Amino acid sequence: MIIVTGCAGFIGYHLCKNLLAQKHKIIGIDSVNEYYDPELKKSRLAQLLSTPDFSFHKIDICDFESMEKIFESSNPEIVCHLAAQAGVRYSITHPFAYQKSNNEGFLNILELSRRYKVKNFVYASSSSVYGKNSKLPFSEDDPVDQPISLYAATKRSNELTAFCYSHLYKLNTSGLRFFTVYGPWGRPDMALFIFTKAIIENRPIEIFNNGKMMRNFTYIDDIVDGIVRVINNPKPFEIYNIGNDRAENLLDFIAEIESCIGKKAIRNYQPMQMGDVPSTVADIRKIQSLGYQPKTNIDIGIRNFVNWYRDYYRV
Repeated sequence: MIIVTGCAGFIGYHLCKNLLAQKHKIIGIDSVNEYYDPELKKSRLAQLLSTPDFSFHKIDICDFESMEKIFESSNPEIVCHLAAQAGVRYSITHPFAYQKSNNEGFLNILELSRRYKVKNFVYASSSSVYGKNSKLPFSEDDPVDQPISLYAATKRSNELTAFCYSHLYKLNTSGLRFFTVYGPWGRPDMALFIFTKAIIENRPIEIFNNGKMMRNFTYIDDIVDGIVRVINNPKPFEIYNIGNDRAENLLDFIAEIESCIGKKAIRNYQPMQMGDVPSTVADIRKIQSLGYQPKTNIDIGIRNFVNWYRDYYRV
């Protein structure tokens, strides 16, 4: 039995689909909050609920008593904790949402995993923990003590809390530092979704730092492959970068979106936004030792997203 929190989210939905295809029994947990369009989350859930091996509980992870009932009744072997308040920019204006979900909620799931002797606790961290680091590519061995957003600070706090539980209680924990995930069913607050929607609707797109940005855009299928490999390889305590093996210039990424849509963007160049960083480039050698190798180039990944977007929104 595997518990997946955040199952109605972008990554959680795709992970559940993969695990269900492998005949695992999944308990999905999600609050289906209104951080972005709940209807998109419900559409993801509808697909998962059509599978008999998937059961769903609409619960806030901060509700410890309700969460404990699920752990007690299911006695899961594995927990993949993806539920969190996401978004660097949103954390600037809504700090307390991050404190509650990302710190309190995380501790709830970690403590329950300890009490019910979970064999592997895998959780979402973020590449944002690298903060002000300037050495590229980012390595898991680099110091990460200068986060520049509250979101990043909560994710680093998760890693430290997991280390504590691994040390004190011998709980296997693995943190996943995701690098700019994209693909079909993606989040509306992320660049690919925002740019695609704006270009189709003939609205301008905002390009921060005047386009001088590098990102390890990583396709969702590659991300899920990495998560599954970590699930299948429990460690006493580990941190993994999950990204692509190459970084893309933001302007090249936008040009590829334009090509897939068949329309030029109206570009509005802006200075760097608060809490953002100019480059995220991953050293993925550690997770490659588990057999991980990203396979999807941005031309294919972006086209898959644009095709999904046109189909889902009927445009």
